[in-house]
Amino acid sequence: MIMHSWCALGASLALATAAWAQAPHYVGSAACAGCHAAEYQRWAKTPMANVVRDPRTHPHAALPASFPPPPPLIPFSTADVALIYGSIWKQRYFVKRDGDFYVLPAQWDIGNHRWLPYEVHVGEDWWAPLVGPDWRQRPTSQLCDGCHSVGYDIAARKPVEWNVGCERCHGPGSAHVASPAAANILNPARFDSLAGNDTCIQCHSQGRPLGPVQGKLYDWPVGYSVGLHLQDYWRLEDHKLGVQDFYYFADGTAHKNRMQGNDFVQSVMYTRGITCFTCHDVHGTSNPAELRQPPQQLCLSCHGPGSPRGPHTPTIEAHTHHAANSPGSQCIACHMPQIEKQGVPGAFVHAHTFKFITPAETVKYGIPNPCNACHQQQSSAWAAAQAAKWYSPWRMLQP
Repeated sequence: MIMHSWCALGASLALATAAWAQAPHYVGSAACAGCHAAEYQRWAKTPMANVVRDPRTHPHAALPASFPPPPPLIPFSTADVALIYGSIWKQRYFVKRDGDFYVLPAQWDIGNHRWLPYEVHVGEDWWAPLVGPDWRQRPTSQLCDGCHSVGYDIAARKPVEWNVGCERCHGPGSAHVASPAAANILNPARFDSLAGNDTCIQCHSQGRPLGPVQGKLYDWPVGYSVGLHLQDYWRLEDHKLGVQDFYYFADGTAHKNRMQGNDFVQSVMYTRGITCFTCHDVHGTSNPAELRQPPQQLCLSCHGPGSPRGPHTPTIEAHTHHAANSPGSQCIACHMPQIEKQGVPGAFVHAHTFKFITPAETVKYGIPNPCNACHQQQSSAWAAAQAAKWYSPWRMLQP
């Protein structure tokens, strides 16, 4: 009887193991490198692949010239740091306590080479009053880790792989590694535009969960994976037109970090079926922001003089009222102004609504406009008056 029970148990375990082996599961990006060497090598150099690093295995990841941070910031050394986050605009530092990570209240401002405090105040992010004001009360498992990893397990509080790896966008790859075929791996390029964009919006957005998961609230869409409907797990931050809040300007344009998705879903581009990866290749390119082409070339591949998509002028300079090839004739200068904060003073990312914010809107609502981004010595009223000379007043929303 005992032997029979052990045999039955062994058979059950064998079946469970076989079922697990057949069910798609995460295997890590390194498993993709053999067949997709070119894509893997490009990806490995991108910010996506290097957003989170262990200073013990990446000793050159820490950018500050000296530790510890100066008073009144909390002192710590690289020996105290379990993980380092960021390498473009700012760098933050995680310590590990009781199986979870916590962000130390100091950050390195990369552009200005200085230490700054890092803190989130009550009244800012939706989760701030729920987890407490002390950094020791704010575990990254609830606030950060799901978007900085692949296959994050909220029960074990650890991922299959740190960083935005291949399977973050292509889904669990075990079946594909075992028998490579297009049918057993997900590819957002084969999705409809809504599902394809959800692949990126899951992390490039500010939002909140639909409710608690296992008694906790998370600042990332727990349960969502590529190919599912993001709206079943996540809702974007609401906005009331005419009101500027922590996330949005009064017109609905985002002004906080990591809100490309909040912007993009408002755009004509989104409603016409354009996807994030129409313009970006997250496998890595030599262009800024992993663009598929240099910015102006990319925009003019769909838009341009004579195009039914506009601009409806004989030349670019007739549309922009600036000299050809000048900063004022760059598409992104006017339609993607750098007005969205990156977490440290003076660091901004491009808006993704693709609409032109007029100087008159600055006068009315305080929204930064692209004209004054260049003409900083002039007032918004001056810029509004100048623009009104080019177009009829109603077109430029005269104040």
